[in-house]
Amino acid sequence: MLALTLAAAVLVGVALGALGGGGSILTVPILVYLAGLDAKHAIAMSLFVVGVTSAVGAVAHARAGRVRWRTGLVFGAAAMAGAYGGGRLAALVPGGWLLAGFGVMMVVTAIAMIREPRTPLAARHQLSVPLAVAEGVVVGAVTGLVGAGGGFLVVPALVLLGGLPMTVAVGTSLVVIAMKSFAALAGYLATVDIDWSLALAVTAAAVLGGVLGGRFAGRVPDRLLRKGFGWFVVAMGVFVLAQQLPPAWWPVLVIGTAGTVAAVAVRRVPARR
Repeated sequence: MLALTLAAAVLVGVALGALGGGGSILTVPILVYLAGLDAKHAIAMSLFVVGVTSAVGAVAHARAGRVRWRTGLVFGAAAMAGAYGGGRLAALVPGGWLLAGFGVMMVVTAIAMIREPRTPLAARHQLSVPLAVAEGVVVGAVTGLVGAGGGFLVVPALVLLGGLPMTVAVGTSLVVIAMKSFAALAGYLATVDIDWSLALAVTAAAVLGGVLGGRFAGRVPDRLLRKGFGWFVVAMGVFVLAQQLPPAWWPVLVIGTAGTVAAVAVRRVPARR
Protein backbone atom coordinates (compact mmCIF):
# COMPACT_ATOMS: atom_id res chain seq x y z
CA MET A 1 0.00 0.00 0.00
CA LEU A 2 2.93 2.35 0.61
CA ALA A 3 4.07 1.83 -2.99
CA LEU A 4 0.56 2.61 -4.25
CA THR A 5 0.40 5.67 -2.02
CA LEU A 6 3.67 7.01 -3.39
CA ALA A 7 2.67 6.26 -6.99
CA ALA A 8 -0.61 8.11 -6.46
CA ALA A 9 1.31 11.00 -4.89
CA VAL A 10 3.16 11.45 -8.18
CA LEU A 11 -0.24 12.04 -9.82
CA VAL A 12 -0.97 14.68 -7.19
CA GLY A 13 2.17 16.54 -8.21
CA VAL A 14 1.33 16.23 -11.90
CA ALA A 15 -2.10 17.76 -11.28
CA LEU A 16 -0.66 20.65 -9.31
CA GLY A 17 2.11 21.34 -11.81
CA ALA A 18 -0.10 21.19 -14.89
CA LEU A 19 -3.40 22.61 -13.62
CA GLY A 20 -2.46 24.73 -10.61
CA GLY A 21 -4.96 22.74 -8.52
CA GLY A 22 -6.22 19.31 -7.65
CA GLY A 23 -3.56 18.53 -5.07
CA SER A 24 -5.67 18.27 -1.93
CA ILE A 25 -8.64 16.84 -3.82
CA LEU A 26 -6.47 13.83 -4.66
CA THR A 27 -4.20 13.73 -1.61
CA VAL A 28 -6.87 13.35 1.07
CA PRO A 29 -8.55 10.25 -0.49
CA ILE A 30 -5.11 8.75 -1.14
CA LEU A 31 -4.10 9.17 2.51
CA VAL A 32 -7.46 7.89 3.80
CA TYR A 33 -8.05 4.91 1.52
CA LEU A 34 -4.49 3.87 0.64
CA ALA A 35 -2.42 4.98 3.63
CA GLY A 36 -5.20 4.22 6.15
CA LEU A 37 -5.24 7.57 7.96
CA ASP A 38 -8.34 9.02 9.58
CA ALA A 39 -9.91 12.11 8.02
CA LYS A 40 -8.34 14.80 10.21
CA HIS A 41 -4.82 13.34 10.04
CA ALA A 42 -5.18 12.92 6.27
CA ILE A 43 -6.29 16.53 5.81
CA ALA A 44 -3.46 17.84 7.99
CA MET A 45 -0.83 15.79 6.15
CA SER A 46 -2.27 16.75 2.77
CA LEU A 47 -1.78 20.42 3.65
CA PHE A 48 1.93 19.81 4.21
CA VAL A 49 2.31 17.72 1.03
CA VAL A 50 0.41 20.20 -1.14
CA GLY A 51 2.11 23.22 0.43
CA VAL A 52 5.64 21.97 -0.25
CA THR A 53 4.78 20.66 -3.72
CA SER A 54 3.12 23.96 -4.66
CA ALA A 55 6.08 25.99 -3.42
CA VAL A 56 8.51 23.93 -5.50
CA GLY A 57 6.21 24.14 -8.52
CA ALA A 58 5.86 27.90 -8.15
CA VAL A 59 9.63 28.30 -8.48
CA ALA A 60 9.62 26.50 -11.84
CA HIS A 61 6.68 28.57 -13.10
CA ALA A 62 8.32 31.79 -11.87
CA ARG A 63 11.47 31.03 -13.85
CA ALA A 64 9.28 30.68 -16.94
CA GLY A 65 7.62 34.04 -16.22
CA ARG A 66 4.24 32.50 -15.34
CA VAL A 67 3.77 34.06 -11.87
CA ARG A 68 2.13 37.42 -11.13
CA TRP A 69 3.64 38.11 -7.72
CA ARG A 70 1.58 41.11 -6.63
CA THR A 71 -1.71 39.36 -7.38
CA GLY A 72 -0.57 36.12 -5.80
CA LEU A 73 0.68 37.73 -2.60
CA VAL A 74 -2.48 39.83 -2.07
CA PHE A 75 -4.76 36.85 -2.67
CA GLY A 76 -2.48 34.53 -0.71
CA ALA A 77 -2.21 36.77 2.36
CA ALA A 78 -6.00 36.95 2.64
CA ALA A 79 -6.28 33.20 2.06
CA MET A 80 -3.78 32.51 4.85
CA ALA A 81 -6.01 34.26 7.39
CA GLY A 82 -9.04 32.29 6.27
CA ALA A 83 -7.09 29.02 6.13
CA TYR A 84 -5.76 29.34 9.67
CA GLY A 85 -9.25 30.03 10.99
CA GLY A 86 -10.68 27.12 9.03
CA GLY A 87 -7.97 24.81 10.34
CA ARG A 88 -8.76 25.75 13.97
CA LEU A 89 -12.51 25.41 13.36
CA ALA A 90 -11.98 21.89 11.95
CA ALA A 91 -11.10 20.66 15.46
CA LEU A 92 -14.75 21.21 16.42
CA VAL A 93 -16.21 19.25 13.47
CA PRO A 94 -16.44 15.41 13.41
CA GLY A 95 -14.04 13.73 10.97
CA GLY A 96 -16.88 12.03 9.08
CA TRP A 97 -18.55 15.37 8.44
CA LEU A 98 -15.27 16.79 7.18
CA LEU A 99 -14.83 13.90 4.75
CA ALA A 100 -18.42 14.21 3.53
CA GLY A 101 -17.89 17.94 3.00
CA PHE A 102 -14.71 17.10 1.18
CA GLY A 103 -16.61 14.78 -1.18
CA VAL A 104 -19.17 17.49 -1.93
CA MET A 105 -16.35 19.98 -2.59
CA MET A 106 -14.73 17.50 -4.99
CA VAL A 107 -17.89 17.14 -7.08
CA VAL A 108 -18.70 20.87 -7.09
CA THR A 109 -15.22 21.97 -8.12
CA ALA A 110 -14.96 19.21 -10.72
CA ILE A 111 -18.22 20.29 -12.36
CA ALA A 112 -16.93 23.87 -12.36
CA MET A 113 -13.86 22.63 -14.25
CA ILE A 114 -15.87 20.69 -16.81
CA ARG A 115 -18.41 23.40 -17.61
CA GLU A 116 -17.46 25.95 -20.23
CA PRO A 117 -17.11 29.45 -18.73
CA ARG A 118 -19.97 31.80 -19.56
CA THR A 119 -17.76 34.87 -19.31
CA PRO A 120 -15.57 35.27 -22.42
CA LEU A 121 -11.87 35.70 -21.80
CA ALA A 122 -12.00 38.96 -23.72
CA ALA A 123 -14.12 40.41 -20.91
CA ARG A 124 -11.45 39.93 -18.24
CA HIS A 125 -10.70 42.97 -16.11
CA GLN A 126 -8.06 44.09 -13.68
CA LEU A 127 -7.87 42.71 -10.16
CA SER A 128 -9.98 44.50 -7.55
CA VAL A 129 -7.96 44.33 -4.34
CA PRO A 130 -10.99 44.36 -1.94
CA LEU A 131 -12.67 41.63 -3.98
CA ALA A 132 -9.43 39.62 -4.09
CA VAL A 133 -9.14 39.88 -0.30
CA ALA A 134 -12.74 38.72 0.18
CA GLU A 135 -12.29 35.83 -2.27
CA GLY A 136 -9.00 34.89 -0.62
CA VAL A 137 -10.52 34.70 2.86
CA VAL A 138 -13.40 32.50 1.64
CA VAL A 139 -11.17 30.16 -0.37
CA GLY A 140 -8.70 29.94 2.50
CA ALA A 141 -11.42 29.10 5.04
CA VAL A 142 -12.73 26.29 2.81
CA THR A 143 -9.21 24.90 2.41
CA GLY A 144 -8.52 25.04 6.13
CA LEU A 145 -11.81 23.40 7.06
CA VAL A 146 -11.99 20.50 4.60
CA GLY A 147 -8.54 20.53 3.00
CA ALA A 148 -9.95 21.13 -0.48
CA GLY A 149 -11.07 23.77 -2.91
CA GLY A 150 -7.68 25.40 -3.30
CA GLY A 151 -6.49 25.59 -6.87
CA PHE A 152 -9.85 24.83 -8.44
CA LEU A 153 -11.25 27.95 -6.79
CA VAL A 154 -8.10 30.08 -7.02
CA VAL A 155 -7.44 29.57 -10.74
CA PRO A 156 -10.93 30.64 -11.93
CA ALA A 157 -10.78 33.62 -9.56
CA LEU A 158 -7.42 34.71 -10.95
CA VAL A 159 -8.63 34.34 -14.54
CA LEU A 160 -12.04 36.00 -14.18
CA LEU A 161 -11.33 38.49 -11.39
CA GLY A 162 -7.64 39.14 -11.86
CA GLY A 163 -7.60 39.13 -15.66
CA LEU A 164 -4.68 36.67 -15.85
CA PRO A 165 -4.02 34.35 -18.79
CA MET A 166 -4.63 30.69 -17.89
CA THR A 167 -0.95 29.75 -17.87
CA VAL A 168 -0.08 32.68 -15.58
CA ALA A 169 -3.06 31.87 -13.34
CA VAL A 170 -1.75 28.31 -12.90
CA GLY A 171 1.68 29.53 -11.79
CA THR A 172 0.27 32.27 -9.56
CA SER A 173 -2.20 29.88 -7.95
CA LEU A 174 0.69 27.72 -6.75
CA VAL A 175 2.00 30.70 -4.75
CA VAL A 176 -1.44 31.17 -3.19
CA ILE A 177 -1.87 27.44 -2.49
CA ALA A 178 1.52 27.18 -0.77
CA MET A 179 0.80 30.19 1.45
CA LYS A 180 -2.64 29.10 2.61
CA SER A 181 -1.74 25.42 2.92
CA PHE A 182 0.97 26.23 5.47
CA ALA A 183 -1.40 28.59 7.30
CA ALA A 184 -4.10 25.91 7.49
CA LEU A 185 -1.48 23.37 8.59
CA ALA A 186 -0.55 25.66 11.49
CA GLY A 187 -4.20 25.61 12.54
CA TYR A 188 -4.34 21.80 12.41
CA LEU A 189 -1.05 21.22 14.24
CA ALA A 190 -2.60 22.69 17.38
CA THR A 191 -4.73 19.54 17.71
CA VAL A 192 -3.35 16.93 15.26
CA ASP A 193 -0.02 15.08 15.12
CA ILE A 194 1.55 14.12 11.78
CA ASP A 195 3.56 11.01 10.85
CA TRP A 196 6.47 12.99 9.40
CA SER A 197 8.25 10.00 7.86
CA LEU A 198 5.18 9.20 5.76
CA ALA A 199 4.57 12.88 5.06
CA LEU A 200 8.11 13.39 3.74
CA ALA A 201 7.95 10.27 1.55
CA VAL A 202 4.61 11.30 0.02
CA THR A 203 5.86 14.87 -0.44
CA ALA A 204 9.00 13.71 -2.27
CA ALA A 205 6.86 11.68 -4.69
CA ALA A 206 4.48 14.60 -5.21
CA VAL A 207 7.36 17.02 -5.88
CA LEU A 208 8.63 14.65 -8.56
CA GLY A 209 5.18 14.66 -10.13
CA GLY A 210 5.06 18.44 -9.87
CA VAL A 211 8.23 18.75 -11.94
CA LEU A 212 6.68 16.52 -14.59
CA GLY A 213 3.37 18.38 -14.49
CA GLY A 214 5.10 21.73 -14.88
CA ARG A 215 6.50 20.55 -18.19
CA PHE A 216 2.97 19.83 -19.42
CA ALA A 217 1.84 23.38 -18.71
CA GLY A 218 1.44 25.19 -22.01
CA ARG A 219 2.04 22.04 -24.11
CA VAL A 220 -1.14 20.01 -23.66
CA PRO A 221 -4.39 21.86 -24.56
CA ASP A 222 -5.76 23.30 -21.33
CA ARG A 223 -9.35 22.41 -22.22
CA LEU A 224 -8.45 18.74 -22.63
CA LEU A 225 -6.53 18.61 -19.34
CA ARG A 226 -9.22 20.45 -17.42
CA LYS A 227 -12.15 18.36 -18.60
CA GLY A 228 -10.39 15.00 -18.37
CA PHE A 229 -9.22 15.68 -14.86
CA GLY A 230 -12.62 17.08 -13.93
CA TRP A 231 -14.44 13.86 -14.80
CA PHE A 232 -11.86 11.88 -12.87
CA VAL A 233 -12.44 14.02 -9.78
CA VAL A 234 -16.23 13.59 -10.13
CA ALA A 235 -15.76 9.82 -9.93
CA MET A 236 -13.51 10.13 -6.87
CA GLY A 237 -15.91 12.53 -5.16
CA VAL A 238 -18.82 10.14 -5.61
CA PHE A 239 -16.66 7.34 -4.19
CA VAL A 240 -15.79 9.40 -1.10
CA LEU A 241 -19.44 10.35 -0.54
CA ALA A 242 -20.53 6.71 -0.92
CA GLN A 243 -18.10 5.74 1.84
CA GLN A 244 -19.64 8.30 4.21
CA LEU A 245 -23.34 7.83 3.42
CA PRO A 246 -25.43 4.88 4.63
CA PRO A 247 -26.38 2.39 1.87
CA ALA A 248 -29.98 3.65 1.91
CA TRP A 249 -28.73 6.96 0.48
CA TRP A 250 -26.71 5.41 -2.36
CA PRO A 251 -29.61 5.48 -4.91
CA VAL A 252 -30.03 9.20 -4.20
CA LEU A 253 -26.30 9.72 -4.77
CA VAL A 254 -26.37 7.78 -8.04
CA ILE A 255 -29.46 9.60 -9.34
CA GLY A 256 -28.05 12.99 -8.32
CA THR A 257 -24.72 12.27 -10.02
CA ALA A 258 -26.40 11.01 -13.19
CA GLY A 259 -28.58 14.12 -13.30
CA THR A 260 -25.58 16.39 -12.87
CA VAL A 261 -23.64 14.60 -15.61
CA ALA A 262 -26.64 14.83 -17.94
CA ALA A 263 -27.04 18.55 -17.24
CA VAL A 264 -23.38 19.19 -18.03
CA ALA A 265 -23.59 17.10 -21.21
CA VAL A 266 -26.68 18.97 -22.41
CA ARG A 267 -25.01 22.31 -21.73
CA ARG A 268 -22.05 21.29 -23.88
CA VAL A 269 -24.28 20.60 -26.92
CA PRO A 270 -24.41 23.78 -29.05
CA ALA A 271 -27.85 25.14 -29.74
CA ARG A 272 -29.13 24.58 -33.28
CA ARG A 273 -30.23 27.53 -35.33
